[in-house]
Amino acid sequence: MREQDLIHDWNQEGAPFDWGACHVELNDETLRDGLQCPSVTDPVIDDKKRLLHLMVDLGIASADIGLPGAGPRARADTLALAREIASTGLDLEANCAARTVISDVEPVARISQEAGIPIEAATFIGSSPIRQYAEDWTLDKMLRVSEEAVTFAVREGLPVMFVTEDTTRAAPDTLKALYGNAIRWGARRLCLADTVGHATPDGVRRLVRFVRDEIIEPSGEAVKLDWHGHRDRGLGLANCLAAIEEGVDRVHGTALGIGERVGNAEMDLLLINLKLLGAHRHDLSKLPEYSRLASRACSVPIPPSYPVLGDDAFRTGTGVHAAAIIKARKKGHAWLADRIYSGVPAGDFGLAQRIEISPVSGLSNVKCWLEEHGYDPADDALCQMLFDAAKRMNRVIRDDELHAMVDERKRQPARA
Repeated sequence: MREQDLIHDWNQEGAPFDWGACHVELNDETLRDGLQCPSVTDPVIDDKKRLLHLMVDLGIASADIGLPGAGPRARADTLALAREIASTGLDLEANCAARTVISDVEPVARISQEAGIPIEAATFIGSSPIRQYAEDWTLDKMLRVSEEAVTFAVREGLPVMFVTEDTTRAAPDTLKALYGNAIRWGARRLCLADTVGHATPDGVRRLVRFVRDEIIEPSGEAVKLDWHGHRDRGLGLANCLAAIEEGVDRVHGTALGIGERVGNAEMDLLLINLKLLGAHRHDLSKLPEYSRLASRACSVPIPPSYPVLGDDAFRTGTGVHAAAIIKARKKGHAWLADRIYSGVPAGDFGLAQRIEISPVSGLSNVKCWLEEHGYDPADDALCQMLFDAAKRMNRVIRDDELHAMVDERKRQPARA
């Protein structure tokens, strides 16, 4: 039977959006916005450099390499990362965050000049009424400081992405004033930021349409549009997909979703979903290395149940599930075995299905484990011994425990 006939994909059934024709870019915020997570450790510079290389391997187009205006360490690391991109010829566009103040933009310009690469200045300012009220900001003041920052960046030769914080709770007239003037001042990329994770996918679509149709198109300029989302409501990934469907040019994410409060959209899960949808055409076999490095370097454990990359993602101790995988393997059909009980094929991401032994296992689990670990699966007494042991447990039996059981049984006849 043909592989395409084995799965009826309702995700694509009559879908109005052609993911296969999608060419969205990805911007990695791990080394800036991700490090605002209150629980992370700021990685050493060698780990940061390795992450940049892995981003390129994964087909990520650009990365936020820091907020150099935050202090000496931030500036030193940002410069080191910019030099790494320049000296190794990394195919990665760099950007840096900066408040809409010249003192934040100036270090970006200096680093760009010292490293000899273009760096996009991601100048940001709050835009929602609640933020304006708390800060005692008037729109005139917001426009004045934004103009100073953007025009300074343009004079320094920096490409500018103008970011409005809390865009998803901002009034239309405020967005028209800020974004419209930013384009006039020379910004050629706008970023919509769901800073507090307020948006729903429908809200994302309406906002993207508004900015594109009411601000960018009337300007007559070639302005690109980004989406930057957080996951306070658990909608970070879904909102990224909605933004892509609505036509944004680039979306942002962080490794493992680290970031302020509960974090940003998960770059790894975004890559996985775009790959499965046919919209990302790069090899993702290094995705586990990227995620594990981010986990170690930032001191953020990967939960066992984390999709694809968690320890439990491709493990099963359930008899029915394991039996189906084993039957697929016996057909000599690796494609089938990787999908029969998995919505994500492990092999596409450098991983593999793992069959283990638990209280809900069948004998098929036991025989499979024995064969995979070099033991005789036809040894009925050994199979029954492990099967009986599993039924007395209240959890999956660890590999080391199983090896010890097998070794103990082998020693028993010698003592008889």
